[in-house]
Amino acid sequence: MSTFAVVTGGGTSGHVLPALAVAEALAAAGHQRSSIHYVGTQRGVETTLVPPTGFPHTFLDVVGLQRSVSLRNLGRNLLLPVKLVGALRAAKRLVRDLQPSVVVNLGGYGSFPATWAARRARVPYVVVSYDRRPGLVSTLMAKRAAVCAVAFEGSALPHAEHTGAPVRGELVTLDRAASRAAARDELGLPADRFVVGVVCGSLGAAAVNATVTAMVQQLSARADLAVYHVVGDRFLSVAAPARDGASGILYRVIGYEQRMAQLYAAVDLMVTRGGAGTIAELATVGVPAIIVPWPGAAENHQVGNAEVLSERGAAILIEQSAFTVERVTAEVQRLVADPAALAVIGSAAFAAGAAHRSGRLVHVIERVAGGVQR
Repeated sequence: MSTFAVVTGGGTSGHVLPALAVAEALAAAGHQRSSIHYVGTQRGVETTLVPPTGFPHTFLDVVGLQRSVSLRNLGRNLLLPVKLVGALRAAKRLVRDLQPSVVVNLGGYGSFPATWAARRARVPYVVVSYDRRPGLVSTLMAKRAAVCAVAFEGSALPHAEHTGAPVRGELVTLDRAASRAAARDELGLPADRFVVGVVCGSLGAAAVNATVTAMVQQLSARADLAVYHVVGDRFLSVAAPARDGASGILYRVIGYEQRMAQLYAAVDLMVTRGGAGTIAELATVGVPAIIVPWPGAAENHQVGNAEVLSERGAAILIEQSAFTVERVTAEVQRLVADPAALAVIGSAAFAAGAAHRSGRLVHVIERVAGGVQR
């Protein structure tokens, strides 16, 4: 069977999950899964997440630029050109063999080789940019893209079309109210408590973890609260002990959570980082959130992502320097006491997610692919 699309993006879950969302959306639109080929990296989380999906895939030996200064990162950066040349050659062969109708670039260093190969082979490609401030690879590849499919209006990228961000189908169709009881049952959460979910990407965040742990201690006597804390596998061994809720707050601690649809349905409030994929998911499902942007993000772009929601009253933005135990405790207590205010935030978030639920991105990809003459 001929290849309809090469979908490429990888290295971190912030690129892999949107790439898989695009692949799944194309499959849902009627394209055979075997005609959608995923291209990522040999070192990223895609090596775990992609194979179970059944999409054909290729993982290239490519590494990203290490921005922080250390002897270890210096060594990695010295190897980058060598590995990049090898990955470009492999990508060129792959595109020649697959002859896709379109290549879809989801950003990240793992997306560069296949998109470069598409350009050289004159295969049309779509750059999907879901950060408010486009990433390096998206910016580099945008000029010759057939279309830049952007999540936010007013993008400075050339050939930009506002399509919304790629979001997994199970989130696009999620009815939080209807799914709440079953989701809480699956996650082991009580039906009668205010539930705060804490998820800061696949790796977790030490600063957020510490503040949330302190908040749990301050609110330990509250038998009407539950906190479901995804700390990141690397922090699980040093996380605070769980609390069973028998005489106060219920505190669940886990390393990694794959059941995000259930978690979004189960919680009353989320505490998250400001990655573009997370922002899109919060809006798509309409869940109220406190967003704590990662200050180490390139050009501090997570603040811009979070402002997409906070400027519309669709989330509460607290930069990490201001994310103190006193601040987060006060916000949680305020929203527990004011369900109407919480509902306003959720409704505003859901309204902001209309483009993500629209299906425009698939239509753009199909249109670009349809222009290929073979």
